[in-house]
Amino acid sequence: MDPLLAGLQAPAPGSGSGPKAKVYPNGRDPNAMTGIDAPSRPNPKAIERANQQEIRADITKLYAMVTELKEEIEKTDATATLSISVVKKAQQIEKLAKQIKGLAKG
Repeated sequence: MDPLLAGLQAPAPGSGSGPKAKVYPNGRDPNAMTGIDAPSRPNPKAIERANQQEIRADITKLYAMVTELKEEIEKTDATATLSISVVKKAQQIEKLAKQIKGLAKG
């Protein structure tokens, strides 16, 4: 075997000449830099602020949709059946309200 290539080849299994990892009592290397490889946790206050902003925007949108629906219903005859557009708008309002409820629960 060529002496230059001997260092590049993997050691034979069971030879025991491979690099061994140190075992630390708590499983972490005390000399390792902290913060670099540590998994980052999202800031709960930032998430809450973002949710509050989204809730406010959705409530504004919900209010506008409800106002439009109210105006459409006021224009229709009380004895007539509701149009498909009114029913669809009511379903959209319901969907948005459920979405806001989910955001509010967290």
